[in-house]
Amino acid sequence: MKNKIIFAASLLMATAVILGALGAHALKSRLQPDALLSFETGVRYHLIHGIALLVLALLTDHLGDKKVKTLAILFTSGILCFSGSIYLLATRPLYGMEGQLKFLGPITPLGGVLFIIAWILLAVYALKRK
Repeated sequence: MKNKIIFAASLLMATAVILGALGAHALKSRLQPDALLSFETGVRYHLIHGIALLVLALLTDHLGDKKVKTLAILFTSGILCFSGSIYLLATRPLYGMEGQLKFLGPITPLGGVLFIIAWILLAVYALKRK
């Protein structure tokens, strides 16, 4: 379990760094300031929760595989929903889809809720540990 989480976290972190560089360089002159700010928010949460996954892997012996797996799924799903939807929504003008993909709007807060659930569960698991 630990190695799988480290692998997934490493790929997610590499992706976040790539997207951060893309936003800072290639997209800076191509997106409106508010869209670029949204994109950067997606990258920030992507990075934070990628790091959370790495830390989670270190907690496997402390929490156990089942709890760590649950948290890893929540954090990863949160990254995909929250950051992924922001990336797509912020870059719509680049591929001629302004006004489209509105269905992704509610996906962003769903990702945020998944992050919140994961953090609260981690706190509960820590308190229940004997």
